[in-house]
Formats: sequence, C-alpha cells, structure tokens
Amino acid sequence: MKKRRGDRISTCLPLIQTRGQVWVETVIYTLIGFMIIGAVLSVAKPKIEEIRDKTVIEQSRGILEDINMILISIVQGGAGNKRVIELGVRKGSLEIDGVSDKLIFEIDNSRYTYSQPGENITSGSVIINTEKIGEYNVITLTSNYGGKYNITYNGKDELKTLSKASTPYKIFISNKGKINNKTNIDIVIN
Repeated sequence: MKKRRGDRISTCLPLIQTRGQVWVETVIYTLIGFMIIGAVLSVAKPKIEEIRDKTVIEQSRGILEDINMILISIVQGGAGNKRVIELGVRKGSLEIDGVSDKLIFEIDNSRYTYSQPGENITSGSVIINTEKIGEYNVITLTSNYGGKYNITYNGKDELKTLSKASTPYKIFISNKGKINNKTNIDIVIN
C-alpha cells in the first residue's frame, strides 16, 4: 500500500504537539518558580536588611565606646599623648562636633528600631536615640564630652563629617593639654 503525503503529516503532528506542550509547560513552571522566589525575597529582604542594620549599630556603639577608652587613656597619659586608630564607616556617618564637644554617629534609612522612637537609651558612655521617619528609622549614637573635654578638629572648634567610605579613615587623637580646666583633645583625619 502506498502512503500518501497527507498521511505522513498527520502521523508527525502528535509529535510536534508533544514538543510544543513540553516547552509551554517548561516556561510556565519557570515563571511559577520565579514568582515563588520573588515572593520569598520580598519577605526575606527587609528582615535581612534589619539584621544588617542592627549589626552596624552595635558595631558603631562599640567603636564609640572604644574611642571613649582611648580618650581616657590619652588624658591619663598627659599632654602630648597621641593615638592612631583606623575607622571604617560602612553605613551612616560620623560627625566630630568641635563646637558642642560631641562625637555623633548617625545611621539613616535603617529598618531596625533600636528603641522606642523619641526615647534615649544610655549604653555605657553612648546615648542612643531612634527617630521614626516613614517606614525607616534614623538611629543616632552620641558621645557627649562637653563636661570633660574640649574636642577640636584639626585644632579648631568646627564640625567634620566622615561619611561612608570603602577604605578606613586614619584618625589621630592627641592630648593638647588643658585649656580652661578642660583637657583639649584634638582629632585629625589623614
């Protein structure tokens, strides 16, 4: 019996439909997988950012405590005593406020709520404040030396801000002696 041309096409048609069906199913399953991954990430990403911000805040608090210990050591060592520290700022900014004699570390756009908004918490020599702005928080860590030391930046009572940087800052802290019964602590960034 002779096969006709039309018979050949009709026998191949189910094979073509099966291949097409496999590709359609593959695309649909891939899209479903992407949707599930997207849903998981939309829930997990804010939590990951919150944990990362908490770590940065705790490290910043520790850095301010370490600087406080260095200041105490420099004052006890007397005039002319000097220390060098390397400070990395990964998120936020560090303000050296020579006018108010404070060191202020501020982290904005934080998902982590350290304390009740508007409430100050004291941890060692550091005062921590949380301010809620929309869905994010601004966390401010402050070391106030107004009663003990006269903090200066590069020999002047001025404000210097160290912002986020890929390389650590090299900070020189030195005891310049007493002025008006306060120890003059000079901070220089190199």
